[in-house]
Amino acid sequence: MSSQKVTTAIFPIAGMGTRFLPATKSIPKEILTLVDKPLIQYAVEEAREAGIEDFIFVTSRGKGALEDFFDVNQTLERALRAAGKTELLATLEATNIDSGHVTYVRQHEALGLGHAVWCARRLVGDEPFAVILPDDMVVADKPCLAQMIEAHEEVGGSIIATMEVPAEKASSYGVLDIEERQGALIRPRGIVEKPKAGTAPSNMAVIGRYILGPRVMQHLDRRTVGAGGEIQLTDAIAHELATHPGSVHGFRFQGERFDCGSKAGFLQATVALALEREDLRGEFSTFLRAIAEQHGLGAPSAAPLRSVAAAS
Repeated sequence: MSSQKVTTAIFPIAGMGTRFLPATKSIPKEILTLVDKPLIQYAVEEAREAGIEDFIFVTSRGKGALEDFFDVNQTLERALRAAGKTELLATLEATNIDSGHVTYVRQHEALGLGHAVWCARRLVGDEPFAVILPDDMVVADKPCLAQMIEAHEEVGGSIIATMEVPAEKASSYGVLDIEERQGALIRPRGIVEKPKAGTAPSNMAVIGRYILGPRVMQHLDRRTVGAGGEIQLTDAIAHELATHPGSVHGFRFQGERFDCGSKAGFLQATVALALEREDLRGEFSTFLRAIAEQHGLGAPSAAPLRSVAAAS
């Protein structure tokens, strides 16, 4: 059982979001909204529900709007309080992160995910830490990171979130070479980053949730260049696994993952989340049925998110 509590999370958000141009010309991609909340807020809320207390955002030039989002807007709060709009005030206050619990670190060069995490090395010290990629939206009854922290309390070491993907898509992910399955936990013998088509050791892919021990940060100090000419986080995790067998586990989380780094995934997440909202489901599902019938697609179900996401 691990005695080290995970209370710090790193959010690598330095990317330019070019897939979403022109919207991201002046707005960080992480501020784009799913229904009525920015993508980054979903990630922060997941972290908070998992017990995370300190938030490290690895950013780049042009991300000032994101920093403002998590700051206190006293003028707006005073106006809402004076108008008696207590529900809106509570919604606004939920976006604040207290001073001393949020840090912004610049990644000056786009050298890969591993490099982005490495940029926060002086802030995490010798403690285990979480890494959350906001592009991977995970909707679950219990937050994905909370599930992982429970597993970490049992086995310690490093935990990486995994999910099955179609074999033909495995080359887009880091993929586990599986030694043993133990319920939700997987003992890998290795990890391959973006294997060539037809060479993946399994279809169990790594997605953007990690709990990492401090040695992984030490491996990143080597700044080894991997796939795509970048410093890959999975390479550092693979080195940890090679030098300390049994120290890394894959974790098959319960929930639905949406790839919000793609336009299709972003739209799917928006629709699925809207159908989960009691205040939107009726009107929105009626609209979807009408649109589907207009385009000859058949009538979509107003079923809960789990069913809708599984169908997609």
